[in-house]
Amino acid sequence: MLRTLRHRARSAGLALAAVLAGSLLVAGGETSAHAVPATIPLKITNNSARGEQVYIYNLGTELSTGRQGWADAGGVFHPWPAGGNPPTPAPDASIPGPAAGQSATIRMPKFSGRVYFSYGQKLVFKLTTGGLVQPAVQNPTDPNRNILFHWSEYTLNDSGLWINSTQVDMFSAPYSVGVQRADGSTASTGRLKPGGYNGFYTSLRGQPGGWANLIQTRPDGTVLRALSPLYGLETGALPATVMDDYINRVWQKYATSTLTVTPFADQPNTKYYGRVSGGVMRFTNSAGAVVTSFEKPDASSVFGCHRRLDAPNDLVRGPISRTLCAGFNRSTLLVNPNQPDSNADAFYKDAVTNHYARKIHAQMADGKAYAFAFDDVGHHESLVHDGNPLQAYLTLDPFN
Repeated sequence: MLRTLRHRARSAGLALAAVLAGSLLVAGGETSAHAVPATIPLKITNNSARGEQVYIYNLGTELSTGRQGWADAGGVFHPWPAGGNPPTPAPDASIPGPAAGQSATIRMPKFSGRVYFSYGQKLVFKLTTGGLVQPAVQNPTDPNRNILFHWSEYTLNDSGLWINSTQVDMFSAPYSVGVQRADGSTASTGRLKPGGYNGFYTSLRGQPGGWANLIQTRPDGTVLRALSPLYGLETGALPATVMDDYINRVWQKYATSTLTVTPFADQPNTKYYGRVSGGVMRFTNSAGAVVTSFEKPDASSVFGCHRRLDAPNDLVRGPISRTLCAGFNRSTLLVNPNQPDSNADAFYKDAVTNHYARKIHAQMADGKAYAFAFDDVGHHESLVHDGNPLQAYLTLDPFN
């Protein structure tokens, strides 16, 4: 169950930021009005009220070279050395974080990467011949299994900064992210409502059907995280049939009616039409030509937005698949034959839905989160962007 950074497409914040950056350049030639410096400050504030030492890691891909590595507190890039098989220990890339009630500032280089933070223990990173091995806490033998940690994802390039919070893989230590703009104003996202951290776990424990099994604790009972439902399937915490009833109803509905997908908000005349025949949903364009088709997905395909709902970086199948994935996770495909449905009030209303995502969004102060890979469909993601950022923020929030 080794996972390397270059193969991590499911945690979509990184990919999203890169796609957004690329779309800005392709669609309108838009670039930052001012040159984005080589590094910008990241101010990390510890409002967690916890007494443990915090460790910070800034890991990712150097955009100018494509090399993987880590950045030190000054923003200096260090490429990873060659890995091995079995994996070899990675260099210690940890940066001491601020104590409770304090702040510290590091520099972010032009990276597409992650800022990890852990409480009380350093994270264990190893290197294979394929790159950096990410923590995989759904694996009970992972050395990070009993460490409390989380991460933010970002891309900083010549078009600015995209930074997001994420729960695509897990809900764990609470935090929020932000950016300060050139005019001194700030934008932030990812903060839970007061009581939202405990409220999420209480709600998840009360959800029938195995959802409480997503919660991982230390041997002493300390709550560490809730795994995403995709990993819940992989570990057996959730039954493989957890989404079957809804998926079957969708396939039945569109055997006799048409699902219309308008994947680009700025291209309202680009539409695709889906109908199920012979167990396969085929999409046609406005000329009636088949452009792509989907076999009936299973729960893993839905929760992971992969496999039978794979979304390549193209202009047809990928955008349609993203839309389908969002509709399945939010359970809007039966109530609205015109997708995507951007009305958050209509999300997660069916008894069969992604209850993990539903409960995360319910506890967010602004309602926005990355609770599954394509939660950005309709702009419901916890992402901030600025083309000329003065600095970024990462705030470790209270566990209440």
